[in-house]
Amino acid sequence: RKYLWRAVDQDGNVLDILLQNRRDQAAARRFFREPLKKTRTVPRVIVTDKLRSYGAAHRTVMPSVEHRSHKGLNNQAGNSHQPTRQRERAMKGFRSAGAAQGFLAAFSGISP
Repeated sequence: RKYLWRAVDQDGNVLDILLQNRRDQAAARRFFREPLKKTRTVPRVIVTDKLRSYGAAHRTVMPSVEHRSHKGLNNQAGNSHQPTRQRERAMKGFRSAGAAQGFLAAFSGISP
């Protein structure tokens, strides 16, 4: 089983997509670092779901940034994920993690 992590800005643009085997603190730290490297900016606020590893990773990677986690706050990231899931179902899944990561990297730029 693979886990899909998505970083979305306030306008709904996808900043980063990462496919990982785990949802632990190390995976969350890696996910938080990738958009920082790519955008070279530090966000004012991070909005996540209530996964506990986000809080621990947030405290180590970006302790000065406000972290909001609530059931309905991350709807923008969840909604941006729907076209990708629909396309994945149409393709009947992926044979490997590399194929999935390649698809996600290419498809994120053209999804609505």
